[in-house]
Amino acid sequence: MTSQVSSPADQADEANDADQASEAVLGEQRAPQSATPGADGKEIRRLDRVIIRFAGDSGDGMQLTGDRFTSETASFGNDLSTLPNFPAEIRAPAGTLPGVSSFQLHFADHDILTPGDAPNVLVAMNPAALRANIDDVPRGAEIIVNTDEFTKRPMAKVGYETSPLEDGSLQAYNVHPVPLTTLTIEALKEFGLSRKEAERSKNMFALGLLSWMYHRPTDGTEAFLRAKFAKKPEIAEANVAAFRAGWNFGETTEDFAVSYEVAPASHTFPTGTYRNISGNLALSYGLIAASRQADLPLYLGSYPITPASDILHELSKHKNFGVRTFQAEDEIAGIGAALGAAFGGSLAVTTTSGPGVALKSETIGLAVSLELPLLVIDIQRGGPSTGLPTKTEQADLLQAMYGRNGEAPVPIVAPRTPADCFDAAIDAARIALTYRTPVFLLSDGYLANGSEPWRIPDIDELPDLRVQFATGPNHELADGTEVFWPYKRDPHTLARPWAVPGTPGLEHRIGGIEKQDGTGNISYDPANHDFMVRTRQAKIDGIEVPDLEVDDPAGARTLVLGWGSTYGPITAAVRRLRAGGHPIAQAHLRHLNPFPRNLGEVLKRYDKVVVPEMNLGQLAALVRAKYLVDAHSYNQVNGMPFKAEQLATALKEAIDA
Repeated sequence: MTSQVSSPADQADEANDADQASEAVLGEQRAPQSATPGADGKEIRRLDRVIIRFAGDSGDGMQLTGDRFTSETASFGNDLSTLPNFPAEIRAPAGTLPGVSSFQLHFADHDILTPGDAPNVLVAMNPAALRANIDDVPRGAEIIVNTDEFTKRPMAKVGYETSPLEDGSLQAYNVHPVPLTTLTIEALKEFGLSRKEAERSKNMFALGLLSWMYHRPTDGTEAFLRAKFAKKPEIAEANVAAFRAGWNFGETTEDFAVSYEVAPASHTFPTGTYRNISGNLALSYGLIAASRQADLPLYLGSYPITPASDILHELSKHKNFGVRTFQAEDEIAGIGAALGAAFGGSLAVTTTSGPGVALKSETIGLAVSLELPLLVIDIQRGGPSTGLPTKTEQADLLQAMYGRNGEAPVPIVAPRTPADCFDAAIDAARIALTYRTPVFLLSDGYLANGSEPWRIPDIDELPDLRVQFATGPNHELADGTEVFWPYKRDPHTLARPWAVPGTPGLEHRIGGIEKQDGTGNISYDPANHDFMVRTRQAKIDGIEVPDLEVDDPAGARTLVLGWGSTYGPITAAVRRLRAGGHPIAQAHLRHLNPFPRNLGEVLKRYDKVVVPEMNLGQLAALVRAKYLVDAHSYNQVNGMPFKAEQLATALKEAIDA
């Protein structure tokens, strides 16, 4: 869904200044700005932000519920950030702690950066959902529980000896006991559904109730349900009825005496058309845009793997843009097909997650040797091996940097937010096409599944990525004969010519055995190998990337350096510290190979450099080795993104040390 937002520059600056102060209390529901009576006589409190978490069994539809609430929030014009969290199993054991699925949404009337540290509202569909999430809920928060599920057996399954709704253990919270299942079944009596079928709509009842509580639009959700179940209109209308029943329950029950409003973030964004977008969807659109700007067909050779599969699913829908997708039998076949497409003149892509990168490593080395453009997209997840398929991590950086035999340098690009995945994809394509090299794009599960508003760019804002294929001879021999040399390089980029197979006169050797400089003939000459290795490295080192920008308004002595998805938590933590009077500088890397040329100069300006990463210190190790600076790591590998409060505390300790 899209919405129009206008914002003068001075208003945006004022909003950002206000947000720097408000981030100091990120994760806490703000005191109401004002309160007025509504049309139903109930009080309406106006807030500037709120964090909601839906939690239940993996079969309770929590991801759909959260996604619909998010879509309506985006259409309303709020800034937002989301954190889906679900089990790796398609249908985990019902009622168990490992089977809990949740969806957290943080939305506000100003610029925000993270899904929030702690929910102000928890919707718990069963005892397992309550038990799994209660430790994250701050005192005074709202908890809505489905009382129908709090019977002896489900409670015993998660370790409740007595009902937490009756033993006083939830006294610190505002608990709203709601028989969601019973109310849903009662609302759907007229549809003639079985009890089991009617129960499936209880997530829509909960969505309707929360939509009433926070004054979310409803038309979009009703239209969505009718479209989703177009082939089963009775199911569609049953879900719509459950959704409306939840809304009406909120409006009429005495248990909810207050509803809340969060105004649109009209002063936060530049003028434009916005839509809510996830990282994988933004990445898919970025790949399509890159292929159109390059005037090349887009080819994806891929093998399904969580959390990268959504890119394959999305691109398969866009044959009208010249996109061709191939679901291979394994990871090796997927990248092999993609490399073949690159040889044939396509913008070639392969997608995977960490374990798949290991399988693709030999073919990536082949692409380095062949010097063909290829995008290798790694949506990182917890490892090693199968690890944590649905959880996030940043632990593939060193694999991307060095995970091949021989000297096989590959550029690395990392997006910082879900929306930034669009621009990162285009940037990665620019590098691959310009320098004739495979390029790694390192996203992760947090970015892939999370979402935020994205301004849809105008076509004229996108870069021109068109390339010139070789069309004729490019070298003259001593006897005057004109020939084609496949490894004769552009003096500025060191890129070799790209000759499409079938072009008359441009036949050339290709393969993984070392090539002779210029001719491309097989060569075992030691001096030639040394020259080719150094030339390929020089090509990567010479890639043009923007200088690193540093946010340092107060002449700080401590710099926090990040990359990838840590951008939101780091920035929120930095805002907290600055609001408390603590000077700290921030810089965030998109290009990890090669590093920006001014990185060494930036690092030397600070007494302390702190590098937060969702690994055990991979970027910190690279920085320490290359620039000989005493970079300090702050690390987390628990499958979840950093919390702003957690980072702020660690950075404050670094400043004071």
